[in-house]
Amino acid sequence: MDNYEELLKLVLEAVKDKQANTLTKEDLSKIPVGISNRHVHLSEKDIESLFGKDYKLTKFKDLSQTGQYACNEVLTICGPKGAIERVRVLGPERSKTQVEVLMGDCIKLGVKQHVKLSGDLSGTAGVTLIGPKGSVQLEEGVVVAQRHIHMTKEDAKNLDVCNGDIVSIKIDDLRGGIYSNVAIRANDTSKLECHLDIEEANAMGISSKTKITIVK
Repeated sequence: MDNYEELLKLVLEAVKDKQANTLTKEDLSKIPVGISNRHVHLSEKDIESLFGKDYKLTKFKDLSQTGQYACNEVLTICGPKGAIERVRVLGPERSKTQVEVLMGDCIKLGVKQHVKLSGDLSGTAGVTLIGPKGSVQLEEGVVVAQRHIHMTKEDAKNLDVCNGDIVSIKIDDLRGGIYSNVAIRANDTSKLECHLDIEEANAMGISSKTKITIVK
């Protein structure tokens, strides 16, 4: 009898935990926002060119997406018309170096604006990166990040969207409105979060406490 009651208790606790961790469509309707500033993702080769042989990036703080973190390391970005100092490096290292800037940064640097999803670097502008131990001349890799929403495949199913879909989002704050051309990025590990850059956030008075809604 005691074993039966103990087993029943464990089953009920497991069901309760599952219910607590399962987001309903109503729960998902208000999506949190992550606001990003300019930053750089570096390849292993470029890390060594900028910081020295066998150098490893050092963590400053974890970011909201699993395995992503801001580093202590900073760089200077140089373009044909100007430079931006102390640009944060994000880890971990990537297969290709990618420089994510704001629209206004492109004007200051003197490079063409290319709105792209992360990793889509073909045909983008190049800049020079300067670190404490050297510099790297990029032929391409400068992007203005396209608005996007990270989520799991289960989240996507519950929200009736698919990886790669383009949707609009609604912001209900005082200066809010609707942003279009927002890409859905769904995989097995992402945390639900809409990513906007700081210019986009400021334009509609968005903060880290703002919640957005998908509209189609």
